[in-house]
Amino acid sequence: MPEPRDDHLAPSFGTWLRELPNLPKIWSSPIRRVRLPADAGEVLPDKDRAPVLVLPGIMSNDGATSLMRRTLNAAGYDAFPARLGMMVTGITQAFFDRAEARQDEVYAQTGQKVVLIGISLGGLYARVLAQRHPEKVALVMTLGTPFSGDRRANNAWRLYEAINDHKVDNPPLADDPRQKPPVRTIAIWSPHDGVIAPACSRGEEGECDRAIEVPEKHFEFSASRASIQRVLTILNEEMREIG
Repeated sequence: MPEPRDDHLAPSFGTWLRELPNLPKIWSSPIRRVRLPADAGEVLPDKDRAPVLVLPGIMSNDGATSLMRRTLNAAGYDAFPARLGMMVTGITQAFFDRAEARQDEVYAQTGQKVVLIGISLGGLYARVLAQRHPEKVALVMTLGTPFSGDRRANNAWRLYEAINDHKVDNPPLADDPRQKPPVRTIAIWSPHDGVIAPACSRGEEGECDRAIEVPEKHFEFSASRASIQRVLTILNEEMREIG
């Protein structure tokens, strides 16, 4: 029997191929119906619900997070799009400035600390925003985000370098995403991730407060109803603790 693959390495080609059937879920996110299960739980009191800013991943935009945001809204949260532009291409000063301005806007509009949910690369922005502005952040939750380990331990770095003017391990922002922000920080990861090495989105000891293993593939994190319901459940748990 072959030994299990080292989860610090980029996922195998076969695992990556198994991601592809999930792409239509992402593309159709804006038109899919919200379905809250009967056991979704009671809506938390207003005082226990922070506004949520959802940051999309690479080669993506707010359309990809539409179903997640609308589901959170249906569950009583105020979930906001990131408005970073037509397509997020990487870690750049321009995208970070937009994310920072959007966080400030949501914080000012609601008068509350903001929950930052980052999908894949969007989680890097979430962690750095919370490092720089912890006074404005209630919680960071990353989904399949490669914040730890080798920045080439994934199946996206060649694409990243092809569409950016810098190397994946030398972005124009000096901030280190491995450093845990001084706020509650959750890392959601999957051993079935076909894009990111699971260890890189799980993190090492001290890099997050809670690492949660889930069964989804990478392209399901923001578009699978099961994944979104799990995010909602975790968010409710964390908000009760914080509240």
